[in-house]
Amino acid sequence: MKSSDLRNVVLLGHGGMGKTSLAEAMLYNAGAIDRLGRVSEGNTVLDCDPEEIRRKASVSLSIAPFDWRGSTVNIIDTPGYFDFAGEMLEGVSVVDSAVIVVSSTMTVGTEKAWEFANSRNIPRVIFVNKMHDENADFDKIYAELKEMLGKPCVALQLPIRKNGKLVGVVDGISLQARVFDDFGNLVDGELPADMVERAEEIHMNLSEIVAETDPELMEKFFGGERFTREEIIKGLKVAINNCTCAPVLLGSSYENVGVKKLMDFIVDYMPSPLERTILDYTDADGNALQMKPDPDGHPTLFVYKTIADPFVGRLSLFRVCSGTMTPDTIMYNANKGADEKIGQIFVLRGRKQIPVKELVCGDLGAVAKLSVTTTNDTLGSKTKPIIISATPFPEPQLTLGIVPKSRGDEEKISAGISKLKDEDPVIQFNINKETGQMLVSGLGDQHIDTIVSKLKTRYGVEVELEDPKIPYRETIKKKVSAEGLHKKQSGGAGQYGKVVIEFEPGENPELEFCEKVFGGAVPKQFFPSVEKGLQESVKKGALAGYPVVNLKATLVDGKYHPVDSKEVAFVSAAKIAFKAAMKDAKPVLLEPVYSMNIYVPERYMGDIMGDMNKRRGRVLGMNPMDNNMQEIVAEAPYSEVFKYAVDLRSMTQARGSFKMEFVRYEEVPESIAKKIVDEAKKNMSDDED
Repeated sequence: MKSSDLRNVVLLGHGGMGKTSLAEAMLYNAGAIDRLGRVSEGNTVLDCDPEEIRRKASVSLSIAPFDWRGSTVNIIDTPGYFDFAGEMLEGVSVVDSAVIVVSSTMTVGTEKAWEFANSRNIPRVIFVNKMHDENADFDKIYAELKEMLGKPCVALQLPIRKNGKLVGVVDGISLQARVFDDFGNLVDGELPADMVERAEEIHMNLSEIVAETDPELMEKFFGGERFTREEIIKGLKVAINNCTCAPVLLGSSYENVGVKKLMDFIVDYMPSPLERTILDYTDADGNALQMKPDPDGHPTLFVYKTIADPFVGRLSLFRVCSGTMTPDTIMYNANKGADEKIGQIFVLRGRKQIPVKELVCGDLGAVAKLSVTTTNDTLGSKTKPIIISATPFPEPQLTLGIVPKSRGDEEKISAGISKLKDEDPVIQFNINKETGQMLVSGLGDQHIDTIVSKLKTRYGVEVELEDPKIPYRETIKKKVSAEGLHKKQSGGAGQYGKVVIEFEPGENPELEFCEKVFGGAVPKQFFPSVEKGLQESVKKGALAGYPVVNLKATLVDGKYHPVDSKEVAFVSAAKIAFKAAMKDAKPVLLEPVYSMNIYVPERYMGDIMGDMNKRRGRVLGMNPMDNNMQEIVAEAPYSEVFKYAVDLRSMTQARGSFKMEFVRYEEVPESIAKKIVDEAKKNMSDDED
């Protein structure tokens, strides 16, 4: 196997476009499997996870190699739903080209797939799938592609249909008709008369793209000369590798029609790892550099994916970025600063592990049970360590509370999610120190629902989801003075402490304690006790039991007993004074307010701003961006936007995104505050019962 004979290709596109079925047909055509599985039947090679079988949709990337016409093609199948964007990014990070799968009509998934390919500047081909469907309309789809993605989209084929079925194609390069035989192969056919003009049109579009790859070809094009077949093929490959052309092919993966032509196209036109891949990395001195794949270099691996397999342990999926990788090798993990023992290496075909003796530069492989290595780590030379640039994962957009159905399963939840985080770095999990609530974060409701399902099926723990508890605060708006007297006499030594404290709004969130006691009314040794009592009191306000902030307390007077006064007495006296003062100091409820940066296409601006106003939000500004996108800068209470990820996706057909960050606390409107306080008191009453 030579690196020049490798093709690493990722399948991208909206959910339901048939990516997994396309991969299945490729494997079948190559003889890698002996029967065509069906997603609907749960028996495909790549959708092999129980969660994928249940959903009948991919939720994680899968890889499968096959041999075709002297080359090895590594196909990476990715999920189409945006809740699993982390999986798509992992797939894009280690390939050299992409197949964007579309069908019936353009979707936001096609736009996102194009953006993912652009993010790494990788060549791409578009495959219009499901052309066997009776209502399939290639001209409509192609027109939408051209409008959405622009000039690079160039049809290389036109469909020939009879009785509502795809029976052949017109080749845009040769202008010849080709029809499908019983085995899905293309054989010579007759060009329908009504397609001659349309065929000539796509041939001229293709010629224009080819002309732009070479000054001599450009001169020939403007001179009205036709290109030879060899000139078109050569120029087309240059244009594809320069990302100035995204050829459009067609077929139907479910019926395995047109798939072999796509496989031929991948081998003939898509680049090998040596042709255009450039990797960003950092050396031991922190210098940012670039490298090309070097077949003769020191073996260097980039771990792009981790699979938490409950049966065989953790699998690390890697790309060989330089050199040749062999089993039983000691490598250095530059990210962790530790040696790592590589045992048996293998390639994956879905769930099947196929042991190999070596993997050449550019190939994709896997290894089990590495001790310290995780996703985005680089394994290589200890004498000249490098760190290859990590795949940037999106920040979680949705956070929900997670509660075990059975008491005592909290540790199981933590352990299970920890393993799922190895597999999916987008997941976040923490326990809110203030509310004690366990919180899980993901890209959307489907993402979190998948986490819940995997906790049950893999780790045997059932959970329920709930809204996150809002960490409200309390404060006061009026200056008051209150007295606290603690007096206790029960036969032995008594307890006596009296304080007079002034409470007023403070400038800092933390309690500000001062003293202005004259004449030794309260001895200095009891000042810390008074402060301790107040610090314990502000943890639970009198209004609804939330922490009290922005409070200044000044000890102004008091009394003590030379025998009975003790520290505990002044702690209790301070608590009594606090409770008395809070009733008269006009306590109010505060809520967390978050800044929001919302990114949406311009056409959704009115809807987004109107919706933000309904959420008690404030739009602070708007900034134009590239590609007709707009940034909306706003602020909104967290109670109104903690599920914003779901709502924004619905409002923008998943074209919008956002970032949010806590900025401050603000007073809750009185009508809303009353409901919150009543609910809090009810919960406190239920807890006491």
